[in-house]
Amino acid sequence: MKFFSANLQDLRELYVNNLQKALDMEQHITKALPTMIEKATDPQLKQAFQDHLAETQGHVSKVEALLNQATGETSTEPCKVIGALITEAQDGIKDAADESVRDVTLIAAAQQVEHHEIAVYGTLRDWATILGESNHANVLEQILEQEKHADMLLTAISGHVNSTADAPLYANVTTH
Repeated sequence: MKFFSANLQDLRELYVNNLQKALDMEQHITKALPTMIEKATDPQLKQAFQDHLAETQGHVSKVEALLNQATGETSTEPCKVIGALITEAQDGIKDAADESVRDVTLIAAAQQVEHHEIAVYGTLRDWATILGESNHANVLEQILEQEKHADMLLTAISGHVNSTADAPLYANVTTH
């Protein structure tokens, strides 16, 4: 039974391939975040997206450095998941006419991206550890912690934004 595909002979090749996908993912997120910043109306959400854009640009540099160390180049492999998540977010932005609903949609889309990133970086960190790449594992752990923090911040913001989005739904409801 083969554990890896015909193109990936060992864990190191799998690791590099997934680092290349992580770089592609971060580059796509860097391109998508300015639109999310523009479309967000809640000041805390807008600021969180601006802060995360700066972090994401740093992630691009860090993953490029890891790839350079591992292969001497920074080529990418397409990350199909991030493309689908970004398309889903774009559709949600278009569909949400109400600003507060759009903010809720943006948070949901951003958290889906964060959860994917958490899975990616957790896996890469573990593989780097197995491969004896402790420097890589440390860098990947730093990125992972920033992604977890972004997710927690979005959760905190969603408490406020979700209650704002809910208000119109209950405005005309009377109780007996």
